[in-house]
Amino acid sequence: MYSDDQVRLVAKIARMYHERNMRQTSIAEELHISQARVSRLLKRATEIGIVRTIVSLPAGVHTDLEETIEKQYDLQEAVIVDTSSIDDLLPALGAAAADYLETTLTGGDRVGISSWSATLLAAVERMRPSRARVVDQVVQIVGGVGNPRVQVRANLLISRFAAMTGAEPLFMPAAAMLGTEAARQALLQDPTVADVFRTWPKLTMALIGIGSLEPSPLLLESGNAIAEPDRAALRDGGAIGDVCLRFFDAAGKVVRTPLDDRILGISPEELRTIPRRIAVAGGLDKLAAIRGALLGKHINVLITDISVAQRLATEAGPAAAG
Repeated sequence: MYSDDQVRLVAKIARMYHERNMRQTSIAEELHISQARVSRLLKRATEIGIVRTIVSLPAGVHTDLEETIEKQYDLQEAVIVDTSSIDDLLPALGAAAADYLETTLTGGDRVGISSWSATLLAAVERMRPSRARVVDQVVQIVGGVGNPRVQVRANLLISRFAAMTGAEPLFMPAAAMLGTEAARQALLQDPTVADVFRTWPKLTMALIGIGSLEPSPLLLESGNAIAEPDRAALRDGGAIGDVCLRFFDAAGKVVRTPLDDRILGISPEELRTIPRRIAVAGGLDKLAAIRGALLGKHINVLITDISVAQRLATEAGPAAAG
């Protein structure tokens, strides 16, 4: 406890420093005390509640909401973008993801990247070239071969990411969706495909999109979309979304169907061993899929829009449920 005189002096110094913007040396001279004592009393002003720090967030910045979602879903990081309309969603998510990658890629990473995501393509198109090599290797973690008319976009995704980061690119020379299990098993014996698979346990980061049960326009055009009978089986199993064509239900639990035996891509178990799993996804039409991906721990970094973030924060997450 402090005497009234001490509290009065602490309050006076706090006002001189914070309200009158006086330097500590000037305060010391005016009050005939040492600068060291001024510094100590300013610290004491904070300790006893005379001075309180308030951070005012600028418009469009939502770090408070980001922290809520991080805690609620046990995320490494959440990045929220403020979008004014659905037309702005893709470029806004792309710009936010590009900025996040440029900031957090500092060297030594081995990155796995999903092949058929318009959101990821928007991100890498907005990345600027790094001055030094910040990624050792970038690898496709889902088959990247499809309709030649749109395959160029899947190739551009990995090629541009490699060019912007200095990484060595490694392509998956096969389709993501195969006709039979036998076709998949045969491709696994191909040395080029096997080389890609062998890199996955060494990945330090994954860059992925989140899909819903209905295929995205890019995936549909690629020829890697899931046929209606397979979608019906997934729907019957409760599937609501996917990461790398591996489907899960509303609680994030993987939905197993015979389709899994025809997918050429990383498994949910392999994906969850990657230390940093970044998803770029937004729009309320994907809310259930995004939440399922969070609950299932398929991802641990989320870049999304304000509308989705607000809904995620108000619905019970694992922390609240536990």
